[in-house]
Amino acid sequence: MPLIPEEPQIHESAQGPRATPASGRTAPTPRPVPGPRPAAPPRPGRPGPLRPTPPVQRTPRDVAAPHPGPTGPAPSADAPASAQIQLIPASAEGALDAAEEAVDLLLDSGRAPGDVLVVTTGEQHPWATHELSFGDASYWAQHDARDDVFYADAAVAGRAASRPVVVVAVNGGSDAAAATALSLAHSKAGALLIVCGDPQQINSVLGAGV
Repeated sequence: MPLIPEEPQIHESAQGPRATPASGRTAPTPRPVPGPRPAAPPRPGRPGPLRPTPPVQRTPRDVAAPHPGPTGPAPSADAPASAQIQLIPASAEGALDAAEEAVDLLLDSGRAPGDVLVVTTGEQHPWATHELSFGDASYWAQHDARDDVFYADAAVAGRAASRPVVVVAVNGGSDAAAATALSLAHSKAGALLIVCGDPQQINSVLGAGV
């Protein structure tokens, strides 16, 4: 006789969890359990930290504009041969003015003056002429200081150190002189080489379209 009440008790306990709709008490317990499990997908809180990163990216753009910079331009700084080449069409008479405008744009975009070297193939830049009037020592001392844009004639540009940006004004001279100046400037440019002059002459000198 005592066995009879024990058996239904066992069946009831087994039926309780299995038949969840029959016992309303057991039904709510499994429902909240799956609740936290779907809460797991919101764990990709990784998009959260990505939000502060965009402003971080904006700041280097302002600087490089950065490295590359750039701050963009930046990756080619390690390999001078891979410096980006930009051509600014200009006549021999207007090449120097075009180079000056290019320098102004570089400085306005945040490029440091000491990052820029300007090479002329024809007449020297007035700044170089003026500084050379005080002697070679004073002239090259300013180059070594790297405090400002440095202007050099193609004939002496080989003495200049490499800089992130080199601007070449093809403002005269023979094709051979221009070829030598461009080849030299390309080896000196860390990130960007800007050439101001006649596109046909420059392309023939470089041996490829720019």
